Amino acid sequence: MQFLLPVALIATTLAMAPVRFDREKVLHVSLQDERQANALKDLASTHKLDFWSPDATHHIAANMSVDFRVSDTEFQSIRSALEQNKMRYEILIHDLQEAIEKQFDVEEDISGRHSYAKYNSWDKIVAWTEKMVHKHPEMVSRIKIGTTVEDNPLYVLKIGKGDERKMAIFMDCGIHAREWISPAFCQWFVYQAAKSYGKNKIMTKLLDRMNFYVLPVLNIDGYIWTWTQNRMWRKNRSRNPNSNCIGTDLNRNFNASWNSFPDTNEPCGETYAGPAPESEKETKAVTDFIRSHRKSLKAYITIHAYSQMMLFPYGYTSELPPNQEELVKVAKVSTDALSSRYETRYIYGSIASTIYPTSGSSLDWAYNLGIKHAFAFELRDRGKFGFLLPESQIKSTCKETMLAVKYIAKYILRHAS
Repeated sequence: MQFLLPVALIATTLAMAPVRFDREKVLHVSLQDERQANALKDLASTHKLDFWSPDATHHIAANMSVDFRVSDTEFQSIRSALEQNKMRYEILIHDLQEAIEKQFDVEEDISGRHSYAKYNSWDKIVAWTEKMVHKHPEMVSRIKIGTTVEDNPLYVLKIGKGDERKMAIFMDCGIHAREWISPAFCQWFVYQAAKSYGKNKIMTKLLDRMNFYVLPVLNIDGYIWTWTQNRMWRKNRSRNPNSNCIGTDLNRNFNASWNSFPDTNEPCGETYAGPAPESEKETKAVTDFIRSHRKSLKAYITIHAYSQMMLFPYGYTSELPPNQEELVKVAKVSTDALSSRYETRYIYGSIASTIYPTSGSSLDWAYNLGIKHAFAFELRDRGKFGFLLPESQIKSTCKETMLAVKYIAKYILRHAS
């Protein structure tokens, strides 16, 4: 027994050891024609590739750039195949583990205050939500809209003066766990909005006349997993029926042409849509909250990374939304405002035409519900760091994105009835 106990402890420790990505690479491949696109799809069927952009093999097409992660052991065979098929490629990240560790390039604030220049764990974020309410009791309130699969509370922060009947904007961050810059922006937005009330004329006017509902992290369980076990995790942490594979892609789980594309019905895939629309507790909590506030909600904003894009409906069809001209106008002025700060260039357009066709997204669902100003941001960068944007870029990313979101809010104030 004295021998068995340490073995059991060792086994448990090994089982919970975080995934390491030593010498793993991230490649950027430029596909010139259909033959090369098919060759890369064939490679994906025989090798374990983690697609970063686009996020699934069925999106791969001619004249597209593709970013994907490959293990050290498979790199040589992948490189040989790329060269054999005359595909142009570059190595964006030479050692993924090293890049993960280099993300944290801003020193800790020794005062113990919440840092908006660093990535924060869920424990720090949930404590921060409470502090924001205590610090700004007349401006910020915390609403529990549900719980996750692992029983973590889903908190929405309401920012604004007055009751819930005023027009409002709903914004969520962190629907995909590994996109850490997204929750960082939601924290920044709440902090700046509350802090600048009474000092900044535009923000004061916005908060006097409208409410913001901000969900700092939608996929909490997945986000925690990226901090404790696997930095590259994307989905939530729900168990799937008849499969050992964990997780559903929450941004394929909304009831908007749900599960109508290949690759979304495979539980082991990164874009698995779940067993049914709104099957996930996180999705259901969000949709129930938005439905219950439907009359006041005039805009929906969802924050992702990466690609430097501003997207609007639709994803599941190439048809244009009825107010497409208006959405294009708002997107153009928003991205112009964003780029005015640091000259960060964004492109904009419908999901299907700008990034790739997709089904079951929160954006299309919100639009179909009747929220006709619905936008998704894909924040920095364009692939050099991908999901591992260094902390030293958090503040500049948040400052420029704030300009775009403020423009949307001002537009809603002027034009929404």
